[in-house]
Parts: sequence; structure tokens; C-alpha cells
Amino acid sequence: MSTADNERWWRNAVIYQIYPRSFADGDGDGIGDLTGIREHLPYLAGLGVDALWLSPWYPSPMADAGYDIADHRDIDPVFGTLAQAEELIGYAHRLGLRIIVDLVPNHCSDAHPWFQAALADPAAPERDLFWFRPGRGPDGAEQPTDWVSPFGGGTWTRTTDPDGSPGDWYLHLFAPQQPDFNWDHPRVRAEFADIIRFWLDRGVDGIRIDSAAMLAKDPTLPQVTDDGPHPFVDVDAVHDIYRDWRRIADSYPGDRALIGEIWLPDQQRFANYLRPDELHAAFNFDFLGCAWTAVALRACVDATLAAHAPVGAPATWVLSNHDVTRHVTRYGRADTTFSFATRREGVPTDLELGTRRARAAVLLSLALPGAAYLYQGEELGLWEVEDIPHALRQDPMFVRSGGADPGRDGCRVPLPWAGDAPPFGFSPDGATARPWLPQPADWKDRTVRAQTGDPHSMLELYRAALALRRTEPALGDGELAWLPAPDDVLAVRRAAGFTCLVNLSGGAVPLPEHTALLLASSPLDDDRLPPDTTVWLRTSD
Repeated sequence: MSTADNERWWRNAVIYQIYPRSFADGDGDGIGDLTGIREHLPYLAGLGVDALWLSPWYPSPMADAGYDIADHRDIDPVFGTLAQAEELIGYAHRLGLRIIVDLVPNHCSDAHPWFQAALADPAAPERDLFWFRPGRGPDGAEQPTDWVSPFGGGTWTRTTDPDGSPGDWYLHLFAPQQPDFNWDHPRVRAEFADIIRFWLDRGVDGIRIDSAAMLAKDPTLPQVTDDGPHPFVDVDAVHDIYRDWRRIADSYPGDRALIGEIWLPDQQRFANYLRPDELHAAFNFDFLGCAWTAVALRACVDATLAAHAPVGAPATWVLSNHDVTRHVTRYGRADTTFSFATRREGVPTDLELGTRRARAAVLLSLALPGAAYLYQGEELGLWEVEDIPHALRQDPMFVRSGGADPGRDGCRVPLPWAGDAPPFGFSPDGATARPWLPQPADWKDRTVRAQTGDPHSMLELYRAALALRRTEPALGDGELAWLPAPDDVLAVRRAAGFTCLVNLSGGAVPLPEHTALLLASSPLDDDRLPPDTTVWLRTSD
């Protein structure tokens, strides 16, 4: 890897995810928008992040919070206009912030013009752009496959022909309102190549690819088995798509980056997406779901770095995002791991303990080689909101599971900016509309205004850590070594005499010899590191 490669921004950036509906409401309708984002860009620049990733802002019926897209080349009116998006990109650049937009290539909205044309006429050529198939059984009443959706339930919905008779079925790996594209069709490939150019032409610095391992399907549509290749996850043909996209990205100036959302248990298969002619980076969800133990965390870090090294790609470190239970809540439970299969509400949670561990975790993640991703509100120490009334929940995961899966609304509650009561400055003064999801009254101590200037607050910890990360030559991309440490303690050495020490044991441990204490996640016990605490040290080696 050349020196120029190692200096590319996406290799060691701190990237902040904005969920537009919940970041800030500029027009008073209770839903976040581009005006609200623009007004708070100076806050994000002052926080110390390098880039912003915006979840989908495109026209959408919102069956899945904007991940059901009707038009990838415009902005949904609830958020603003295309002209406002272009202005926001320019303003962010003037503040030194890069912009990453979300691309959803696996599927579209059932309101997409192509799909509407496909429904209107069984002989329409647009049918070939999706996966329409006859059903099984003598009358075609059974789904073409028994595939199970990540959202729960089946993956096929039957159509009704114009004459009122039952028609073919169409594939939707997620909600019925999200029909899957057929990526074997050249028109689909040409369309998305043009969409990528559309946004790169408008100055975006990167593209985050939703469900990146799921685009290609086995055209024979076999059943899912335990021992055979998966028919719609990590099908080898997907790599040709990303090679095409990489050529497009590389044709633009300024190191434009392609970043994949890839949930795969096999680290080698994961790394295949990061070969030099494919994606630049991908999210490391193993770290997000890892147990809060020294053994598990060290194994996760080692496996991650080992998988990325052969392809020369940067590791990424993520604690939360818009799809998972916030980590303050996860870390406050007896089982600190995360998986969609085990997500539950009503689990006993110690938020004080979860907050302490979250503070320690972010210092660990920011000390590791590679890029770090932050989810809006984690810098405020927000927890998962679990008491949202059923009538107000909007996530299809909740609906399709009959409430067995609480869904993702709890991590998407609008941010608290200021004040002692909801809406906590999320909407402008005088607005009468309530935020689209209710905020807990207990967030009054977690607002940006309440935490600003408080040296013990989560917000000021993030600001201090990000400021040090920018000035500390040992942090970001580079080498890592493990130092000897007591049981249940991690000691990470970086170059230039920088050491990160994390105490995951049940008791305080002595600090090693050091010349300066740079930052601690919680107060120290004289010269001892308390449990669930991380410290950054300057050492003489």
C-alpha cells in the first residue's frame, strides 16, 4: 500500500451518521429535515468529526423509513429540495466536513415508476427488472420459495392482474413495499451507474451501500440450506457490480469512497468485498455485537485486522447505528452482545453501568487503527427508548413480527438539543407539531445545551477524544500491538508512545508507567484504573 493510499481520508476518518427524520426539525412539522441539519453543521464541525453519512433523503412513501425509494435523484419534500441538498453539501465542505449519501440498490419502493409499470401489464418489459415468478402448486397459490425475510414472514407477494385474476408473485427480501431489483438485467446496472454519477457530480465524497451483500441472487431461486451456497446473500456475482462502481468512483477527483453495509459471519468472505478493485471500506458489525469482555474484544480486534490486512483495506469500528439497540442500553445488561435474533425490550438494564461502559468503549474504538463511525446521539449518551406506544411505532420489523421484535424505532427517537421538556429544541420555538416519535422526559440532562461545558459529560468526553485523535500522530490508521496486562484488562500500544488501557475486570488495576495522562473515560482512583474505564496514556517507549 502506497503512502498516498494510507493518507486517504476514508482510511482513518471519524464519520457521523445522521438519521434525517430525527436529527433536527427546521420547519416545525415534527420531522427532521435539511434545514435542521444545515443549522447544526457548525455543531458537528465543532464536535470534531471528519465526515457525515446521511441516511436516505429521497422521495419515499416511508414504508421503511425512507429505505423504500421511489426516486434516487431527488429529495423527499418532507426533508426539503434538491437545491437545499446541494447547498448543504457545499456548506459542509466549507466547514471541512465530507458528505456520504446512502444508496439502496437491492430494492426500491413499490411506488417506483418501473414497478408501477410492471404491475400494470403482465407483459411489460419492466417485469424483467424485478423478480416476478409463478407460484408453486396447481393453482400457483404457494410462494415460489420458502425464503424468510429479515423483517419476518415470507419474501414473496402475489399480484393481481388487470382482469382481476391472481397473477405472478414478486420477490421482496424485506417489506412487500420494497420489491427487489433483478441485477442480472443490464438496464438495472446502467440505472445505478447513472445514479452514482448523479451524486458524485454534485460533490458527495462517498456512497454508503445498503444491504450490499444481497444484490445478486441465484437465478434458479433454490431453497436456503445449511450446507449449500446461500441463494441471496453473498452470491459471487455481486462482486462484478462493485468492480464497475469502483471504476466510476476512481474516475472522479478527490478520493470518493464506496462503503458497504455487509453482515457476514465469515471474515474472509467479508474481506472479498474490500479487494483493491471493489469497495473502499465496510462496516465491522462484529465489533458492534461483541461482548463486553477482554477476551471477546481482543479476539474481535485481532480477527478484524487480520481479515483486512491481506486486501490492504482499513478496519472500521462501530458501536451503534439506526438499526441496532443503542449501546448505552446494551452495555447495561447482563448480556452485552447484540443480534437481531435476540433483540428484546423489557430486559433489566442498568443505565448508569451502561453509560460508564459506553464511555470506555468509545475511547477504545477511537484508539484502534482505521476509521470510526458514530451514530447521532451517542455523543450525548442517549439510551434506547423502550416505552414507545405501539400505536406510534413505525418500523416494519415490529409490525411484521407481531411485536415479537420491538423493531428499531427506539434508537431513532429525535435528538434533544436544549430545554427541560420535550421537544428539547428538536423543533423550532413555537412549533405545535410533536416530534414524530416521543422523547423521554429524562433526556433533559442529556441535551446538547445541558452537557456543553460540563467536563464530566459524555459530549465533552467525545469532543476531547476527537480533538486528541486529530492531533495525536499515533491514532487513526497504522499498527497495533498488545502489551502484557492483568487478567480482563486490554493494553493497546500504538506508535509514538501511545497506550490505551481498558479495564474490564471487577476491580481497580494499577496504571503502568507513563509520562502523561491524556484522557480518561471516568475519574481515576488515584493511580489506579477503576472497572469499566479506559485511559489514554503517553508512555516513554
